[in-house]
Amino acid sequence: MSFTAKDVQALRQATGAGMMDAKKALEANDGDMEASKQWLREKGLAASAKRDDRDNAQGVVALVVAGNVGAIVKLKSETDFVASSEQFKAEAQALAELVAAKGEAAVAERNAVLEDLRIVLKEKIELGEVVRVEAAPGNVLDSYLHIQGGRGVNAVLVEMAGASQELAHDIAVHIGFARPRYLAREDVPADVVEKERATLEALSINEGKPEAALPKIVEGRLNGFFRDVCLVEQAYAKDDKQSVKQVIGSATIVRYAQVEIG
Repeated sequence: MSFTAKDVQALRQATGAGMMDAKKALEANDGDMEASKQWLREKGLAASAKRDDRDNAQGVVALVVAGNVGAIVKLKSETDFVASSEQFKAEAQALAELVAAKGEAAVAERNAVLEDLRIVLKEKIELGEVVRVEAAPGNVLDSYLHIQGGRGVNAVLVEMAGASQELAHDIAVHIGFARPRYLAREDVPADVVEKERATLEALSINEGKPEAALPKIVEGRLNGFFRDVCLVEQAYAKDDKQSVKQVIGSATIVRYAQVEIG
């Protein structure tokens, strides 16, 4: 499989690797982009594996909380100019209010409105994630919405048991900035864990670590992976000497949702 200079540039942007390293990776993997990303990571040449999952689409994230019900709707556009328009933001908010009131499937009621919006704004406009959380009786629901350029770009809902409203809000803010992928290590799929383990083993071997020490080194790095991606194991944003689990004490995080633009 051949590759072009644009492929090299795309790989550099996705991994943070240098130009020559990106080129070598594509050469070693016959131009396969995903295999090249993995190759760079195993060689310790990728600046950040997290970049792989980024969505560069523009748009707005709308958030509504009404009593024990919260809703998040992402409305996507091609440009930030359209995403920042009052008409576009108002439609996203209307969709979120509809979801909070009637459920996720209710967005279909505004299909005609969205089609008109595509015509008026002359862009490919479509729905992204749609989330609705209804907290159980006695539980606490809170949220966080990060505003950038006058529009919502990062929304969080969190349901907690045995927590104060203030604590639930603090955890929502933490989620907004820390971007956990899972609630706890038990929630990480087995295939994801095994793939990460294999990657860390390859990385350790390529670094010249002694074979006898590999199991302990890989296990230590795997624990670091869990601390990075699992909410309860993350270092708390307001006090990195404590984990989220330590901060919440006897309270429990039942579930959370995060939706972002970009």
